[in-house]
Amino acid sequence: MEAIRDGGVDELLALCGGGCACATCHVYVDPTSAETIPPISEDENDLLDSSSHRTDRSRLSCQIRLDDSLSGLRVTVAPED
Repeated sequence: MEAIRDGGVDELLALCGGGCACATCHVYVDPTSAETIPPISEDENDLLDSSSHRTDRSRLSCQIRLDDSLSGLRVTVAPED
């Protein structure tokens, strides 16, 4: 989430600041990267259930912790609910 905002993407609201409490940092993970990110948590899953734009590639960007294994990760900001 922070990398996206730091990159100048204004469409990512991230209202809760990364606390996994609002789902305003909803992104779609590129299929080529889906296997490299950690599994979704129950809290994240519950928040994403509230989105009418949820897909099988949906994740909250605040819950994707970047490290070297995620180099090249590509995401698309989901539409706002």
